[in-house]
Amino acid sequence: MGLLIRNGEIINAAERFTADLYCEDGRIIDIAGRLDPRATGDEVIDAAGRYLLPGFIDPHVHMELPFMGTVSADDFESGTASGIAGGTTCIIDFCIPAPGESLLAALATWKARAAKAVTDYTFHMAITSWGPNTADEMAQVVQKHGITSFKVFMAYKGAIMVDDDALYRVMQQAAKLGAVVTVHCENGDAVWHLQKELLARGLTGPEYHPVSRPSAVEGEATERALMMARLHGATPYIVHMTCKESMHALERAKLAGQRCYGETCPQYLLLDDTVFARDDFEGSAFVMSPPIRPANMGHHQALWSGLRNRMLDSVGTDHCPFTFEQKKAGIEDFTKIPNGAAGIEDRLPLLHTYGVTEGRIGLERMVELGSTAPARVFGLTGKGSVAVGKDADLVVFDPNGTGMRSAKTHHSKADRNVFEGYAIKGAVERTIVAGRTAFDGKRLTTTKGSGRFIARTPTHFAHHAELKP
Repeated sequence: MGLLIRNGEIINAAERFTADLYCEDGRIIDIAGRLDPRATGDEVIDAAGRYLLPGFIDPHVHMELPFMGTVSADDFESGTASGIAGGTTCIIDFCIPAPGESLLAALATWKARAAKAVTDYTFHMAITSWGPNTADEMAQVVQKHGITSFKVFMAYKGAIMVDDDALYRVMQQAAKLGAVVTVHCENGDAVWHLQKELLARGLTGPEYHPVSRPSAVEGEATERALMMARLHGATPYIVHMTCKESMHALERAKLAGQRCYGETCPQYLLLDDTVFARDDFEGSAFVMSPPIRPANMGHHQALWSGLRNRMLDSVGTDHCPFTFEQKKAGIEDFTKIPNGAAGIEDRLPLLHTYGVTEGRIGLERMVELGSTAPARVFGLTGKGSVAVGKDADLVVFDPNGTGMRSAKTHHSKADRNVFEGYAIKGAVERTIVAGRTAFDGKRLTTTKGSGRFIARTPTHFAHHAELKP
């Protein structure tokens, strides 16, 4: 059975036009001014007055993540289902080895967890320490398993943070393998000392979380990560950027000709640090790292400018929700509050409302940030645009739909929504996954385990290295 979508306005990163579209066997096989059904039983959708978008790709999620003594609230089934309700049809999760665990053993664990996914998925492989086998295992991950991006954390000292020696070696090996290195940029040593000093003064509430991680520590680490990549011609992708200092570092690198990428998230575009002072420990719902920044320091403006002027390349979510009960682990010590929040279902409507309708970015740019650029950077060649031959992962989007973001209506297992009460203009009317309706605007019709692991091919080999081999 095929799928025919008529009269939708197709929006790609560099074009928009009205046409009919036909899908079969999970792929788009025809786009034309007028198409007819090809077989009895074909589903026909009239998308007149609606946008037809490529399914969004979330390049930054953490489903079922063991972290800070607990496990993130969404598993791969509930998390990807929540994504479908928000127009996201593919995710890139992070495979994070336990201390002393091999990359390949961790990959087997993550693949078993991800078998529940209801959308396509792939992984970034985290490097949390450097040992005698790490370089060889990185090569196997890329060449045998099709995982062409790595992750390093410059924060979380004593847990998953890498030192500069490991960071140097990861960049060096990734450049040889043609892999991207995604980087969490914060000076973990400085954060660790600031945390200890605040706790010693009896300052234990969630409002001190951002105090312990000021924007300067993010800016410095971003500079350092870019420098380490530049030495070897590696390609860094700076995740969840929050502040003007890190934006300035990325801009300087790009304008100097360095191949590098930057990502931000809706929470850093829309929220400010007053959220941490909410009564009854409700501020803990907003604890994530790097933290949400002050409203009056130029951070929001720097990020929106980066989206407009193409210094930033994508908008992810860092979807990593914990329930309020889980957050209470840090009720007497903010450093024990599990870091993370939900967001995968909110991204598209928020970007349309506060980006497109408020004139900050164009509609085509929104599609580029949410779908086309993540597909291009991370080698998801079947995704990222509405075109013949691409996967039939599509979103029928009503630009005049209205609603409000709320934990009462989202599909995540999180019992808090950091965008609670945010009005939206523009709504996901239908999400199509592999040519079949998976969300009709009200009801999910997903099948556990229907998602596919997507293997990728490396393309980011050493580029303008400052150190010559």
